[in-house]
Amino acid sequence: MNGDKIVFENAEKLGRIEDETDIIVEKVIDRVKTYAPKANTDIIDVAYRVAKAAHKGQFRKSGEPYIIHPVQIAYIASELSMDSVAICAGLLHDVIEDTPYTYDDVVALFGEDVAEIVDGVTKLKKIQYTDQQEEQVENLRKMFFAMSRDIRVIIIKLIDRLHNMRTLDFQPHEKQLTVAKETLDVYAPLAHRLGISRIKSELEDLALKYLDPVAYAEISESVTQKKNEREDFVVNIIDTLESRLTESGIKCNISGRTKHYYSIFRKMYAQNKTIDEIYDLFAVRVIVDTVSDCYAVLGVVHEIYTPLPMRFKDYIAMPKPNMYQSLHTTVVGTDGMPFEIQIRTWDMHKVAEEGIAAHWKYKEGKSGVNSMDKELEWVHSLMETQSGIMDPDQFMNSLKIDMFSDQVFAFTPRGKVIPLPNGSTVIDFAFAIHSQVGSKMVGAKANGKIVPNTYKLLNGDIIEILTSPQAKGPSHDWLKIVKTSQARTKINQWLKRERRDENIIHGRDMIEKEVKRVNIPFNSLFREEWLSAFYKKYTLSDIDDLYASVGFGGLSAQKVVMHLREQYLKEQRKNAPQDSRTTHAIRRKPNTSGIEVKGIDNCLVRLSKCCNPVPGDDIVGFITKGRGVSVHRSDCPNIQPNALSEEDKNRFIVVNWCGGKSKSYVATLKVEAEDTTSIMMKITAVIADMGIECVSINARKMKNRTSVMTFGLEISDTDDLKRAMTKISQISGVSSVSRTTN
Repeated sequence: MNGDKIVFENAEKLGRIEDETDIIVEKVIDRVKTYAPKANTDIIDVAYRVAKAAHKGQFRKSGEPYIIHPVQIAYIASELSMDSVAICAGLLHDVIEDTPYTYDDVVALFGEDVAEIVDGVTKLKKIQYTDQQEEQVENLRKMFFAMSRDIRVIIIKLIDRLHNMRTLDFQPHEKQLTVAKETLDVYAPLAHRLGISRIKSELEDLALKYLDPVAYAEISESVTQKKNEREDFVVNIIDTLESRLTESGIKCNISGRTKHYYSIFRKMYAQNKTIDEIYDLFAVRVIVDTVSDCYAVLGVVHEIYTPLPMRFKDYIAMPKPNMYQSLHTTVVGTDGMPFEIQIRTWDMHKVAEEGIAAHWKYKEGKSGVNSMDKELEWVHSLMETQSGIMDPDQFMNSLKIDMFSDQVFAFTPRGKVIPLPNGSTVIDFAFAIHSQVGSKMVGAKANGKIVPNTYKLLNGDIIEILTSPQAKGPSHDWLKIVKTSQARTKINQWLKRERRDENIIHGRDMIEKEVKRVNIPFNSLFREEWLSAFYKKYTLSDIDDLYASVGFGGLSAQKVVMHLREQYLKEQRKNAPQDSRTTHAIRRKPNTSGIEVKGIDNCLVRLSKCCNPVPGDDIVGFITKGRGVSVHRSDCPNIQPNALSEEDKNRFIVVNWCGGKSKSYVATLKVEAEDTTSIMMKITAVIADMGIECVSINARKMKNRTSVMTFGLEISDTDDLKRAMTKISQISGVSSVSRTTN
């Protein structure tokens, strides 16, 4: 649920809001009846009443009853002309996640279609993940899987995110930044890929508002200041065009619009210009009845205004992958001011605004294969390629490339358009045609000339893939060349299938090298009880499968060994002898820092200040150049694989805590709380009562009457730290307590 449960004191206001939600749902039902007269609208009313009862007593951060959120989602869904099943799912989308209702309950009351959409939108909260990124990736993977079966899942999720962004002011500052970044990275591009520009534009603008409030305010103020000037300019263009098009007998609707703020921001950033240096801040849109009228309007426009070279795009002849169709031309007005004109039919306009929601089989209750299934082939392709990616970093990177990159359009010799992400090579092109074409590829021609495999496609290229039955097939080097995860997945599948024995040998060598680096016996790490959980997580059957996955690049050797190392260290701590005499008999001499370095006596050891490890933390040693061994928490960002060079990855050494509680360590807690004069006094009093010394305090005010404070505490081990965190979190007014990495 997006918002903590709080006390809503004004009963009169509560009743008024609930009456308003009743009215909104009535409007939703009335609207559905206008575009789907035969729809079952009774089920919408029942879903509303169930959701209202289920969320009773729950409130959002704003203090409003929680039911207002699903009701607003239903309202936006009706604006997109969604069917009654999708609207029911919108009303119920949080009941499985935040109320006692289960999936089976929803099936029993509303059927499997509604339940599947609700389940597809529901987050995977009950599963334990190693980090936040893995949780995000698995939630996205689940959502994409559900989306591949029913596209309504992602439309409801986009609407859910849109309403959450509209009400983000009530969230803490850090939550605002996290949600806004995820919106800009994932959800706005998804809305674009589905062609729902009205949602995409608003998501981008709202994300910019929180991620760069200064730029947002500057653009907003500048656009407002030039409003009258812009309106006069647009009115003049509209009058001129209407007059000429009427003379030509073309019936049309003409309007002007300002480019949305994020679009302006991107142009400022890309071109390193101020907003005053960007002239085409607005566009004129001409909507006509037929395709032939579109091209007739284009001719009239170019008679009146001078077109700018290389600024004409025909998305009618070559639609975008998200089904968008329109003619775009940038021209220069009579006063030298450039502006864009978009020309499209009414059907094209509906698709441009609503995307996939504008025409799909569910609206008319149809089933079976139709043209919409073809439009959604990319969703199934996405699932096919993304399902085989295990590493969270690789998943997000490939997702951004396949889903969100700018497109380049190349042609087969027979004229078929192949859209691919910008930067794709002829190998990507080959696998986009068919996996067999890619695996038999021996060369390629671009516009009739032989080109190397590294050749990057350009818009309009005619690409011919040269194949041979005797081709040796893809090589590991191709993985360094290709851009799309579709090609990478197909190559890996071929290597996995055709070169399994070679991959097993290669993977075993890589793992043995990594095991040697961490200096733990192989048999101590590779135990069946630890491996079985790993096999299940990554759908492997045995150790040879694991070796093969590492060998062809599906898993990293370091990830495998570090996972097993964590299990090993946990068991070592669990089974460590408690008798101090025995401990001293088998351990080497501890360092004065309370750290034992395996295999080394009396070396220089220091606790890293970037993560401040304390006894009880899982730690790892890093051999520095000339400064001994630096000890880090194992989750420290500075020692993760993506932060290290290949050379540095071989500098780890095993270290352990020792020496009891005689030494003190400093750990830092971050506390978010209400911005009151007494809150810091309450926190410091609790710390003092526990007998813990506070060595540093820092505080800063945030928006929405909140403050963020950091406390440096002198403790003996993580038990002290956990007790302090528990006590502080129980103070009235404290919203969160966490440990920082510095």
